[in-house]
Amino acid sequence: MEQVSDIHCFGGRQLRYRHRATSLPCTMNFSLFLPPQAERAPVPIVYWLSGLTCTDENFVTKAGAQRVAAELGIALLAPDTSPRGEQVPDDPAAAYDLGLGAGFYVNATQAPWAEHYRMYDYVVDELPSLVASSFAEIDASRAAIMGHSMGGHGALMIALRNPSRYASASAFAPICAPSQCPWGIKAFTHYLGDDRSRWAQYDTCALIAGTEADIPMRVDQGEADQFLEEQLMPEKLVAALPPGYPLSFHRHAGYDHSYFFIASFIEQHLRFHDLYLKANP
Repeated sequence: MEQVSDIHCFGGRQLRYRHRATSLPCTMNFSLFLPPQAERAPVPIVYWLSGLTCTDENFVTKAGAQRVAAELGIALLAPDTSPRGEQVPDDPAAAYDLGLGAGFYVNATQAPWAEHYRMYDYVVDELPSLVASSFAEIDASRAAIMGHSMGGHGALMIALRNPSRYASASAFAPICAPSQCPWGIKAFTHYLGDDRSRWAQYDTCALIAGTEADIPMRVDQGEADQFLEEQLMPEKLVAALPPGYPLSFHRHAGYDHSYFFIASFIEQHLRFHDLYLKANP
């Protein structure tokens, strides 16, 4: 693992690393914020999963999360959104919603994607193992996960499939029903094949409808989001919730799909996670 940068930020350190990812396999970057409290004792961690076209740096530079994370004593880790490198296949038409920047946090099973597009394994297994073995400043046993759009889909889906790993999960404008929207249908068809029964394991609505877990979740959605009706479909998530499931859903008039929306409510999300991270010492 190679350190790419180390920048002081709100009394903590904004770090970036490069490493060889065995699950993908390729060279990957991730960004890590360590709050000032990490100098004294191990701190909990929140994983952030970004959306289509993003890298690990979008959240770091646009969300404004470090100030609140420094106050609360929470580490923030943002991986890239797909494998990278000359050997990694991309959409032949260079579309933004497939291939590079569009891993959808699944384990692809179809050629030519299957060798490299295993973002589920990377986020769920490889990165947490790397954190646990490489950063004494982090208590990897206390973790939460959140994300935006494609990353919101990833965060909720991963939490539902691994409820013992995360104290809580949250999402900004998530792709709630990827099996039913154009972005998800395109990605799942290419990565997973035409058999839609295989898609359900990566679909938040399908997972939450049949879950026995009760991991606390928060979802925020802007009502001026240009992708709201065609791609995000939050009403399907609300309809799929089992009775009494601990998910709080928040609508915000006037907000769109951009990082201005995320920056406006990132503090509420971090305080939400802090509540559950502190309740699970």
